[in-house]
Amino acid sequence: QVQLVESGGGLVQTGGSLRLSCAASGRTFEGYAMGWFRQAPGKEREFVAAIVRWSGGNTNYADSVKGRFTISRDNAKNTVYLQMNSLKFEDTAVYYCAANTNGRSLTRVQNDYDYWGQGTQVTVSS
Repeated sequence: QVQLVESGGGLVQTGGSLRLSCAASGRTFEGYAMGWFRQAPGKEREFVAAIVRWSGGNTNYADSVKGRFTISRDNAKNTVYLQMNSLKFEDTAVYYCAANTNGRSLTRVQNDYDYWGQGTQVTVSS
């Protein structure tokens, strides 16, 4: 069983930055590929970013956030991060982290992820 707890959300102005954190339980965090998803009001949840397991040397981003968001991981802290820069109003959403324990690294498919956090709200004011 893996528990994921997101933090770092909040209210920020357009053009600002936030860093989301996702702390994971479990002794084999480094073996999980991780992802971030988001769900805006009235919309379906969508892929944001993913990072491979172990060293985290490879990443994958949605086109809408590429060049603005950076996913990273610190295995010593059992934590994955999402650095969000140049935020736009349309980035407003609940952000979820997810763990993929089946080896399908960098997948954008939600069903490939086994465990999900409760979400953290990000609101970007125009």
